[in-house]
Amino acid sequence: MAEDDRIARLIAAVKAELPNVDFVLGYGRGFDPLHATPITVRTEADADKLIFDATCVENLATSLYAMRGKRLGLVVKGCDSRSVVELLQEKLVDRENLVVFGMPCEGVIDLAKVRVRADIAQARGAEFTETEVRLLLPEGERVLPRQDVLADKCLRCRYPNPLVADRMIGPEVTPKGAEDTYADLEGFEKLSEQERFDFWKRQMNRCIRCYACRNACPLCVCKHVCLADSREPHWLSAEATLQEKWLFQVMHALHLAGRCTECGECQRSCPMGIPILLLKRKMNRELKEVFNYEAGVDPEAVPPLHTFQMEEEKIKDRGQLW
Repeated sequence: MAEDDRIARLIAAVKAELPNVDFVLGYGRGFDPLHATPITVRTEADADKLIFDATCVENLATSLYAMRGKRLGLVVKGCDSRSVVELLQEKLVDRENLVVFGMPCEGVIDLAKVRVRADIAQARGAEFTETEVRLLLPEGERVLPRQDVLADKCLRCRYPNPLVADRMIGPEVTPKGAEDTYADLEGFEKLSEQERFDFWKRQMNRCIRCYACRNACPLCVCKHVCLADSREPHWLSAEATLQEKWLFQVMHALHLAGRCTECGECQRSCPMGIPILLLKRKMNRELKEVFNYEAGVDPEAVPPLHTFQMEEEKIKDRGQLW
């Protein structure tokens, strides 16, 4: 299906649903051809501004919890739908108040990868095909292999098709990976303990404690009582020390254990380029190995740290002496 036809179908579907919702969250064109921006669709004129292409990076599910109580529509990619599933599992949003427009996705671009190959500030236009990204620059057209500029999460994506949707727009996409081997973790864990510690010290020293990672996370729903801001009890000081920065990031990762869907918004939003997702992926691999659980995949499943069983399949500690 041609991309223009799919966008036309999305616009028609949203317009048909507008009388039944307070508004629809979708994507519109940003300030240049390589940026999309979230938009709120309340009227048919708003719906005509909808787009969907490789620049639609943001996970719109981040806004769901703050808007609970409203009936709204949401445009989601496959990875975004996992966040919706996780929010439904934890009963943080009501399914009856949500209309999901599912958009099978070929992968979104990583602007950092594009930036090292072309001066994106000079881009006057962009076109995306299944295999190429064509940029219109002052000196002429520049063609980049799409595979070279895809976000890392897209290269290992096994859920390009939304796992929950009321309106599926367009044909399904073949997953790019059969299984996530966590190759990025294996390379990191080959380093010595001291080398890993030094790596994280260097990374956390650059943290400015802006909390963009927290604010961009769809599962960080307790922002108004976050331990980073709480003064009663007082978990963290406002000091910009390595210890305080590291403590926040470790607690952030632990609070997302068994919940993180690896949408990558934490890392993408970090102004300092800190590879925060590495922490979450480490936690997810442990949960996968111990509990055979993957966040945001099965709407009927209960996250392993949200329940209790007398005996876990891979944890044999009953009857042991301590």
